[in-house]
Amino acid sequence: MKEWWVQVGLLSVPLLAVYLHIPPPKLSPALLSWRSSGGYFTYKDQNIFYRDSTGAVGSSDIVVLLHGFPTSSYDWCKIWEGLTQRFHRVIALDFVGFGFSDKPRPHRYSIFEQASIVEGLVRHLGLHHQRINLLSHDYGDTVAQELLHRDFSWGKSPRGSHTLTRLLPCRSELFFFFFFKGSGQSSGPTRSLHQQSTGTCGRQFLFSILQYINQRKKHRDRWVGALMSTSVPLHLIYGPLDPVNPHPEFLQLYKKVLPMSTVSVLDDHISHYPQLEDPTGFLNAYLNFINSF
Repeated sequence: MKEWWVQVGLLSVPLLAVYLHIPPPKLSPALLSWRSSGGYFTYKDQNIFYRDSTGAVGSSDIVVLLHGFPTSSYDWCKIWEGLTQRFHRVIALDFVGFGFSDKPRPHRYSIFEQASIVEGLVRHLGLHHQRINLLSHDYGDTVAQELLHRDFSWGKSPRGSHTLTRLLPCRSELFFFFFFKGSGQSSGPTRSLHQQSTGTCGRQFLFSILQYINQRKKHRDRWVGALMSTSVPLHLIYGPLDPVNPHPEFLQLYKKVLPMSTVSVLDDHISHYPQLEDPTGFLNAYLNFINSF
């Protein structure tokens, strides 16, 4: 009898081939509205989708949201309105290769490029001298870490530092290297990573996108080191049921490696996408952190 993992692999190959040939789903009214309320800027001939909402009067604070893999800026839809009640500007983008942004092929997708795109968007909006709060999730955490390493020229807070919230960092960003496990949030831009990917070209596209996993391993010292050495206030919002970052091992490791970071632990049933699973609990945790400065 063949090893079970060989049997699983043999079964997975045809299933993946079938999936890659499934036509993309039609966009829901909610996604059409999300797209129509955003815009595009150009980064090296690539059209990058972003949303920029003006919110709270009397506040000068800005928050930039960085989504995870394999999703898009739509991950933030359930907390968007709540953020606009606290921040003057709420900004999110779809990384190149994701959501409504361009998906060039062939292309060498990299965390470094995604970080440069964030910098480009901030310059495009004329905010490179303003205070920036950064809220990141999963893949976006690694982009945030690269920005920290570069000492990204966001504005200073009254304490003389930046504020960064790391929302459910994939544990591969610290010491482990797990493959992505999905959350079931598969609509519109979530599937758009795959929806133009068919046949051999599609498999090459997926392979190119997934190189971020190897990049995390290769540049571990650079990106974990950025977290360990930064003076930026850090905060983790954690769902104990997260299969990617299992409880309690991940939380114990996180606190050991980053003792200066504060942590919010949500209800026991919250998993890897707390901003979607528990938007109220997540938003309260985030705003409590922001308002502590």
